[in-house]
Amino acid sequence: MAHRTILIVGAGPAGTRAAARLVAAGMRPVVVDEAAGNGGQIYRRQPAGFRRTPADLYGFEAAKAQAVHGAFAALEERIDYRPQTLVWHLWENEAHLLTGERTERLAYDALILATGATDRIMPVPGWTMPGVYSLGGAQIALKAQACAIGSNVVFMGSGPLLTLVAYQYAKAGAKVVAVLDTAPVSAGIRALPGLAARPALLAKGLYYTAALWRMGVKMWRGVTPVAIEGDESVEAVRFSDARGVAHRVVCDAVGIGHGLRSETQLADLARCDFAFDAIARQWLPVTDQDGRASVRGVYLAGDGARILGADAAEIAGQLAACAALRDMGVAVTEGELADLRQALAPMRRFRAGLETAFPWPARLAAALPDEAMVCRCECITAGELRAVARQKGAPEVNRAKAFSRLGMGRCQGRMCGPAGAEVLADALGVPVAEVGRLRGQGPVKPLPMTAQSAP
Repeated sequence: MAHRTILIVGAGPAGTRAAARLVAAGMRPVVVDEAAGNGGQIYRRQPAGFRRTPADLYGFEAAKAQAVHGAFAALEERIDYRPQTLVWHLWENEAHLLTGERTERLAYDALILATGATDRIMPVPGWTMPGVYSLGGAQIALKAQACAIGSNVVFMGSGPLLTLVAYQYAKAGAKVVAVLDTAPVSAGIRALPGLAARPALLAKGLYYTAALWRMGVKMWRGVTPVAIEGDESVEAVRFSDARGVAHRVVCDAVGIGHGLRSETQLADLARCDFAFDAIARQWLPVTDQDGRASVRGVYLAGDGARILGADAAEIAGQLAACAALRDMGVAVTEGELADLRQALAPMRRFRAGLETAFPWPARLAAALPDEAMVCRCECITAGELRAVARQKGAPEVNRAKAFSRLGMGRCQGRMCGPAGAEVLADALGVPVAEVGRLRGQGPVKPLPMTAQSAP
C-alpha cells in the first residue's frame, strides 16, 4: 500500500484510541492537539512540577485516565505527535496548522476529527463581569492550576458537569455556597429509563449529589436565574426557585454552563453535511454508525460528533479508525466492528436520558431582558438581536450575524451561537431549527499577527 497520511485532530480519549488502532494496523498517523499533553478536558494533565495523585485529579475515573495516558505514551514513538498545535483551517484536503508562531500546511488522505466539546452557555444578566467562569473553565483552574475561581462559589446551570464540578470543588476544600440547577426534578424522573442503560454512571451522579448534601451545600432544582450582581466583580446571584420564590445568594464567583456543545467548526470547514438534533437542540455533523462523514475520507469520533462521554469517545475513536482503514483497503473484521457498535448502544440510550434529565433551557432565552448581553465578544444584546429579526427581517442566524456581528468575535460563535439562535427564533416565532446555524469560517481561533509560514 502506498503511503497514506492520516491526520487525527485531538488527543483526548477518542483521538488516543483512534491512533492506537491505526498504529496496530501498521500506520503512522499525525496527531495534532492544542494541549501540551494528551487526555483532553476530561483527563487533562497537570502541569510539570505538580504532584497531585491521579485519585485527587480524576476521582472515580483515575484508572481510566491513567489507561488513556499510558496508551498514548506507548504510541509516541510510532506516531507523528504535534502538541500545542492548532488546526485553524481546512481546505481541499489540507490542514492549516499553527505551532507557536509558525504556520504550515499538511496534506492528508484521511481526517479523523476528535475535537471534543465546550461549555454551552445560556446568558444571564451580569454573566460578563469578572468572577464568572464557564464550568469547564472552573474545572481547568482546579485541575491544571490547583486553584479555585473564588472563595465563595455558586455553580449554576444544568447537566452532569454542574454537579461534578461542584463536587470536585467541595472535595478539594473550596467553599461551594450553592448549586442552582435549571432542570426540574420531574425531568430527572422522566429520564430514568434512559439513564438506567448505564447504572454505574447513574450511581456516580447520585453519589456526587448525596456527597454535596452531606457537605452542607445548598442545592436547588428547577430554578430560574435572574441576575448575577456586582459593581466591579461578582457579589451575589439572584434567582427564583421552582415555586417562584425569589432568592439572593452572596458569593464572589460563579461557574455557569448548561451541558456541552460539540466542537464542529472543523467539520464545517471540511464541508460535512449537518442535521439538527432535536434531542440536544444542536446542529451536528451527519455520520454513519462508524463515524464516516458525508465527505469521503473524513471521520468523526467522540464528543465532537455526539455528546456521549469519555467511555463512548474511546469506542468511537476505534470505530472511526476502523472505518478509515476499511476505506483504504485494510482488512477489518465484521466481528470487531459489531463488538464496538454493540458497546456504543447503551451509551446512546444513556445520552437520550441525560438530555431529558437536563434539558437545554431554551425558555430562558425568550425571557432575557433586552439589555442582557448575548455576544460578549462584539457586545451584542438580546434587544439588538430582536431588532435585527423584527425590524431588519433577518430570517436566520447568518443574516443576523451580517446585520449585528453576532458570532464575529474571538470565540467565533462558540459561546453566543446556541443562545443567539434561541433569541432569534423566539423573536421570529419559529422553531429554533428554522434559523439554522452559524457557518464556520477560518481561522476558527485567533492567530498572532507575528505568525510566519514554515520554510
